[in-house]
Amino acid sequence: MASTGIVAQLLRRKRAGTMHADAASEFGLHRVLRASDLTLLGIGAIVGAGIFVLTGVGAQHAGPGLIASFVLAGVACAMAALCYSEFATMIPVAGSAYSYSYATMGEFVAWIIGWDLVLEYAVGAAAVASGWSGYLRVILEGLGIHLPIEIASAPCTATPCVQGTAEGAIINLPALLIVCLMSAVLYIGIRESARLNSIFVSVKVFVVLAVIAIGAFYVQPANWTPFTPFGWMGVANGAALIFFAYIGFDAVSTVAEEVIDPGRDLPIGIIGSLAVCTVLYMGVAAVLTGMVPYIEIDAAAPLASAFVGRGLNFVAGMISLGAIAGLTSVLLVLLLGQSRIFFAMSRDGLLPAAFSKIHPTFHTPYVPTVITGIAVALTAALLPIHEIAELTNIGTLFAFVLVCAGVMILRYTEPDLKRPFRTPLVPLVPLVGIVFCVFLMLRLPLLTWSRFFGWLALGFIVYFAYGRFHSRVALDARAHPPARRRVGG
Repeated sequence: MASTGIVAQLLRRKRAGTMHADAASEFGLHRVLRASDLTLLGIGAIVGAGIFVLTGVGAQHAGPGLIASFVLAGVACAMAALCYSEFATMIPVAGSAYSYSYATMGEFVAWIIGWDLVLEYAVGAAAVASGWSGYLRVILEGLGIHLPIEIASAPCTATPCVQGTAEGAIINLPALLIVCLMSAVLYIGIRESARLNSIFVSVKVFVVLAVIAIGAFYVQPANWTPFTPFGWMGVANGAALIFFAYIGFDAVSTVAEEVIDPGRDLPIGIIGSLAVCTVLYMGVAAVLTGMVPYIEIDAAAPLASAFVGRGLNFVAGMISLGAIAGLTSVLLVLLLGQSRIFFAMSRDGLLPAAFSKIHPTFHTPYVPTVITGIAVALTAALLPIHEIAELTNIGTLFAFVLVCAGVMILRYTEPDLKRPFRTPLVPLVPLVGIVFCVFLMLRLPLLTWSRFFGWLALGFIVYFAYGRFHSRVALDARAHPPARRRVGG
């Protein structure tokens, strides 16, 4: 019987109505964000340095058909985005996929996805901070400023040194400082964070548009022929490789509890940011493959090399500036998302209560903001995080799969719930999203899978040692057990 009780607890769901009540209580967050803020947060999370690198990798597999690859990847990503939009408007609370899984598949699955999202946000933020430091060094060296190696990279712990580390290095100080600065902004307030994000997004979008506009004058249409030199399978392979350039829109759903009109604004923010980024990516792909024959594209620095080859060194400098702005906004949104995940899990009792404390003046979850900032800053400053950065990808895809599945489950179990936004063509859209995400997960290296399962195993230990005994849903059920029906009158 004891095992039956444990299974019942693992499958116990938190009702959508209870989540709404939590968001409206004194433990809820301050609603200040609008559709424009959400769209900019989405663009901020999606467009990073990847747009300046992945285009080269994708072009090697798709040729000029890379333009179609971005469309295909965008459409595939839109399947998950539509599912996120339905959940975010139906359950507009902090927690994103964690909260949605709690409402559909039960507490244990919710814990797994919440623990998994730590990979997506915290590990991703550390990787971004390390990349930010590298781009900063390039810009400073271009200005004749050389940072001492001791404070410019993480210490080298392997031979040969992996990316982001160096012999003789003690600490990656730029990475540490940028994480601390972004965490301080998040501590002060969500409105201030959104405003700062809008500045960085404006800079990087301007750079991307400038790259497209300037590069258009150097396009030779003959380079687009043949359009699909590797066939449409090459276009599909290119889409799989550049799919990760779209990851980030899901971070918009983590701030659902801070949106003034979630039913209207969340779908606009999620789908709108994805649409804008798709157009930008298509423009960059068209310019790159039009400027340089696809067989001559530099995979490491495709855009910079294309412009330097035309004597436009100043554009290469602009690209570095755009990369810095892009990575800064990505870092800000990842740290924001991680703190909200911790906040939601703590409010449900699965993490210590300190994680759900709200600052009396700034109305932010300041404890998880500080803890996340410290952990990410030290990780980026001291550890070689390049090798585990792929955990961000597998964590994100796993979350996408569960959200798509959750839409189908909740349509069946609670069909009468109010849905301000409804995912079209259910179950087709969620199923396509699941298939595409599983396909991409299977393409990741075996080492990434082994580390992913190791991380989940650690999560099981934390849940069974702490979360299972402190779950609010379980405690409420014990305090108010359902009345037993009398048999036989």
